[in-house]
Amino acid sequence: MKVKELADKLFFMLEADKFDDISLNGLQIASSDKEAKRVAFAVDAKLDTIYEAAEKKADMLVVHHGLFWGKPIAIVNEHYNRVKKALDADMALFAMHLPLDAHPLFGNNAQMALALGMTSYDPFGEYHGNKIGYKGKLPFPMSCAEVARLLGFDYENGLKILSFGKDMVESVGIISGGAAWDVVDAIKEGLDLYITGEACHEIFPIVKENNMNMIAGGHYKSEVFGVKALMRYVEKEYGIETFFIDSPSGL
Repeated sequence: MKVKELADKLFFMLEADKFDDISLNGLQIASSDKEAKRVAFAVDAKLDTIYEAAEKKADMLVVHHGLFWGKPIAIVNEHYNRVKKALDADMALFAMHLPLDAHPLFGNNAQMALALGMTSYDPFGEYHGNKIGYKGKLPFPMSCAEVARLLGFDYENGLKILSFGKDMVESVGIISGGAAWDVVDAIKEGLDLYITGEACHEIFPIVKENNMNMIAGGHYKSEVFGVKALMRYVEKEYGIETFFIDSPSGL
């Protein structure tokens, strides 16, 4: 399968055209006649990730955070190094941001819901006209620490737990990445727990004064779910060899 054909299939499946996203979703670097025989998946298109994908002979690198974000950018300094390495390796780069947060099966938020044992979940948390998160009920009440453990969150990679609500939680709202302020929506909807990637100083008193629970699992750790799910799909559906590059930021 050609790189462009695979990219088109993923773009369509993830309904990328429905999102108002500053990310340039889709192919960001590609040769039109390149075959996608071996595809790498990662969260970020940073230099070490691109190097590892190239060293392992990937024809294509699929990421959540690409290189182009809504405005022209000069190809200099670290941006030059990233683009040059991909071009030198004749390796395509495909990025998918908000659609890979929001997808009801392969998205970061849906995958976290599934990892917690939720059998059903509803859209939650609006961003630019689309609800990109999910809310639902756990199969049984859990502590915040147990929820964090099930999701693979740890303190070395940015985990913060703000426990000001129920000791055992059942109703949960989830939005990956940098969505600390959406805890306000979780409070309004009477949820027991809100899960995101990053916390911020300003949100602390809001969480505390509303007797709310919040888990910030780390931006990176909250966004490995989507690319891993997409990787499994590509390998199973198209028979393409895939591999995941784990390069955590600790944040």
